[in-house]
Amino acid sequence: MRAAEINTTIVDGYVGLLDNLSTNNKLDLISKLTASVKTDLTNKKSSFRKAFGAFDSKKSVAEMIEEIRDSRVCAKQIEPF
Repeated sequence: MRAAEINTTIVDGYVGLLDNLSTNNKLDLISKLTASVKTDLTNKKSSFRKAFGAFDSKKSVAEMIEEIRDSRVCAKQIEPF
């Protein structure tokens, strides 16, 4: 089975369970699912935006470049023939 078919099967199973609910319970469930989706979308947007921002450091650019270059390690060994 492909993922889409599995998802459809799961959804169909839930629909079968929900058929026995009253109209008010179904409407309540719809509103709760809608609120859950909106919360998920808001969290994704805010976490995406949190990934961006200014780099905060007291060091100058020259100091950072020097630190990066000094931390480099060259372990290349040339073997004789």
